[in-house]
Amino acid sequence: MVELDEKDLLERAGRWLAEDPDPDTRAELSALIDNRELDALADRFSGTLQFGTAGLRGELGAGPMRMNRAVVQRAAAGLAAFLKDRGKGDGLVVVGYDARHKSADFARDTAAVLTGAGLRAAVLPRPLPTPVLAFAIGHLGAVAGVEVTASHNPPRDNGYKVYLGFGYPDPAEGAGSQIVPPADAEIAAGIEAVESLADVPRADAGWEVLGEDVLNAYLERTDRVLAGGSPRTARVVHTALHGVGTETVRAAFARAGFPAPVPVPEQAEPDPDFPTVAFPNPEEPGAMDLAFATARALTPPPDLIIANDPDADRCAVAVPDAARPGGWRMLTGDEVGALLALHLVRRGEHGVFAESVVSSTLLAAIARAAGRPHAETLTGFKWIARVPGLRFGYEEALGYCVDPEGVRDKDGVTAALLVTEFASVLKESGRTLVDALEDLAREHGTHATRQVSFRVADLSLITAAMARLRAEPPASLGGLSVLSAEDLGEGLNGLPPTDGLRYVLGGSGVRGRVIVRPSGTEPKLKCYLEAVGDRREAGEALDRVARDVSALLGLA
Repeated sequence: MVELDEKDLLERAGRWLAEDPDPDTRAELSALIDNRELDALADRFSGTLQFGTAGLRGELGAGPMRMNRAVVQRAAAGLAAFLKDRGKGDGLVVVGYDARHKSADFARDTAAVLTGAGLRAAVLPRPLPTPVLAFAIGHLGAVAGVEVTASHNPPRDNGYKVYLGFGYPDPAEGAGSQIVPPADAEIAAGIEAVESLADVPRADAGWEVLGEDVLNAYLERTDRVLAGGSPRTARVVHTALHGVGTETVRAAFARAGFPAPVPVPEQAEPDPDFPTVAFPNPEEPGAMDLAFATARALTPPPDLIIANDPDADRCAVAVPDAARPGGWRMLTGDEVGALLALHLVRRGEHGVFAESVVSSTLLAAIARAAGRPHAETLTGFKWIARVPGLRFGYEEALGYCVDPEGVRDKDGVTAALLVTEFASVLKESGRTLVDALEDLAREHGTHATRQVSFRVADLSLITAAMARLRAEPPASLGGLSVLSAEDLGEGLNGLPPTDGLRYVLGGSGVRGRVIVRPSGTEPKLKCYLEAVGDRREAGEALDRVARDVSALLGLA
């Protein structure tokens, strides 16, 4: 952040206003300047949104610290400069977008800047799931892709994700996956080099708007995640949480021969205001309430509830459970990841089974027992997608890659198909996904997991908490001894360095693990907890560890 006096602040805001291409943000900024709202101006002009491996993400509004058309045009110019520097200046870039406020505008601006720079741009025909964009990069042989989305962030946010296509950094691995270092820093340098939007050429036309054939090609690919002749009988309630998933999920289920998913009517159509949820994230309290109500009203009851986040790259699953209030149980991302892996192993699938470092160690146990190779990566599908020989990858935040040859990213549509196939297979023999989880617990022990997150208004609190933990690591957590304290910033086990700490725990028949890391996309400190043992002891240990971690960080 840069401290600005009133004169500098008003001058900076005035220069931005003079070239702002959006009448909405011009009006916002004019009002702030006219009314001398210095605190609001400082919040918008004390720095810039930082472009990193998550691309850009932030609140909509005027100024360089907000998501807006001026910021997006600079980002597109930085991407264009990066591609031209690498001899890809005449290549194709595919642009997708979701249904959030300004997403369509940001997509058109990106296409205009890329075309003005001499690249070929192709925009998806309408708001579609992020996995369709990731698929289109490989399908069309693009050199890069851009997805305008803020995923499951609040309604006031939007974002900008960049994917690299064939030829960078290695045409054999990672094509069509999100950027990793050093590409992020190089694109950021290109953005920083833009002194004025007047220096950025923009075309008025000349880019392609793709037809429905690209979506149809994606849907044809979704069938491949299923086994030929497998049962297709499980009945599903589906919610898109006001996002773009309803139509694509319905089409994929119809092609596969499953019963049509029953939509949650209040949440089926795209709505950028997300009126029925506080946060459009299936993991957030209350987000699934309407889905549960829809399921309880059906006779006979459905076998599953499936939820996608607004850009449909994540997939959440709930199962009937008479012992739970309301009769339904949300599965964790780790549980769904383990079930999908078990299903693929039982189908005889081979290849590497990969997960992020914060995900449950149960996947490693499943892979080891089945004689399948296992890999661990940093958080984010930008890393998981680059695992050589990948067959299946997941991370606990409801992300699953079940067709890495088609989509080198998490895909909530194909994951929904695969989990529904497994439920159908089990249903044929009178069993359920809960029974399959019990099978895993009997073979490998209960792997109880939980995430504890602390949202802050002041990011310095996170920096201070991480420094405190590094200086004074705990000797025990939840009554379990800290057997090792590892700093992920040192690049352990061949992983690239990242800001995080991992504690391995043990004692009294229970083993465990705690990972603490700042979020890459939200002002949060995230703690990933795991306890392994029998069901009762693992659950009790997890509760104790959660209490101790909260007290240790002092951010609750």
